[in-house]
Amino acid sequence: MTDIRIALSDKAIAQLPSPEDGWYLARDTELKGFFVVVGKRKRTFTVQGDLRQRGKRASSIRVSIGDASELTTRAARSLAKEYLAQISKGKHPKARQDGNAEQGNTNRDEAVASVTLKQAWQRYLEAHLIRKGRSKKTISGYRDHVERLFSEWLDTPLLDLANDPGRVAEKHDELSKENGPYMANGSMRTLRAIYNHARKTNRSLPRDNPADAVDWNQEERRNTGMGTGDLKGWFLELANLDNPIRREFHLFTLLCGSRPTALQQAKPEHINFRRRTLHIPTPKGGSKRAFDIPLSREMILSLIRVLRFGRQIHPSQAQEWLFPAESASGHLAETKEDRDILSKWGNDLRQTFRTIAAAAGVSEFDAKLLMNHSIPGVNAGYVTRHKLVEDHLRSQQQAISTAAFSGLGKSLVGQGPLSDWLGHAASRRVVSLFQLKPAPLSEEEERIRQAA
Repeated sequence: MTDIRIALSDKAIAQLPSPEDGWYLARDTELKGFFVVVGKRKRTFTVQGDLRQRGKRASSIRVSIGDASELTTRAARSLAKEYLAQISKGKHPKARQDGNAEQGNTNRDEAVASVTLKQAWQRYLEAHLIRKGRSKKTISGYRDHVERLFSEWLDTPLLDLANDPGRVAEKHDELSKENGPYMANGSMRTLRAIYNHARKTNRSLPRDNPADAVDWNQEERRNTGMGTGDLKGWFLELANLDNPIRREFHLFTLLCGSRPTALQQAKPEHINFRRRTLHIPTPKGGSKRAFDIPLSREMILSLIRVLRFGRQIHPSQAQEWLFPAESASGHLAETKEDRDILSKWGNDLRQTFRTIAAAAGVSEFDAKLLMNHSIPGVNAGYVTRHKLVEDHLRSQQQAISTAAFSGLGKSLVGQGPLSDWLGHAASRRVVSLFQLKPAPLSEEEERIRQAA
């Protein structure tokens, strides 16, 4: 559980929930530095303050006052004021009682140093991932690393791992063989992050991170993108795909360069035909990375087609999702295809987008903005992205779409799978091909379709 702040009283303390594991702090709103450490079986009144020497902060100490079951809150608060006054003068409150001014620090260090991986993970999850709005997929990835790959370490104190880095290195070697080099590296990055986060509130943990003992596996970027010369064959493969909704999903992924997982959760309400944008509210990095994708003519037509097919094939799911499907979520959840049927999909298309952007003369900076990449450098912080979407980025998006379609040539004229799908009056022929009646478009959608 995370720390809380309340007005401490006998009644309030009695009603505090006990944590399933570890402990948390209930801080007093009236007296700064006064709180209760709430554990599974015990609740202890405690104070914390800075010892000062010659006007400068020497150290921060915590001193226990007494068991909450044996001491009233009023008496504990009175003692807390006395302790805090002594601490502010550079005196340890219990120095005269037990002759050991460092005992309070020692007890605290022993308690916090015993924090387990499970407790540190829970704190990292709540205080870092959830509080900072990380996406569900990101959190799921971290959870898989900790709760599955490190399941036998959940009750192991972080201090034990820090003092035995060879154990961590051996675990990395084991994961590399059983789960692959990328998964092994990713899990160790998770462990490193959790340890560093735990050490912020526990300086008794060693500075050296146990994950530093790992001999990292070499990771290479998968170069699976296509060039403009490869696209005609891929378009033909895509045109022969049975499911028209999946077909439009792959095409739109190519034309926008977005991560497939972000598009899967797109909704019709995210489309703004007037501004010619598709809003992505929760991309990788969470809601704070939300952005608008500017739409080219080809992208608008793709959205119009998928809206029509969605309403006809999955009328119930199409009310909520842009790419509906018969799945538990109601939208496309699995977008992998048999490579013998469709050779490129997913992140292959994201790499292809970046390759075509370069061929179309789009600058690296603009391509990163279109793909919602982080832009390094101080000056990038002064770029107001949404101001560029209306004109500049849309023209760059159109240049990329034009380059992607340029290799199709006369394939869109006459008869054939490509012309049936993307050629003149294609909508009627495609609907006839799948023996479907075209779902009606709204007035605005029809106007946009004709304009595009």
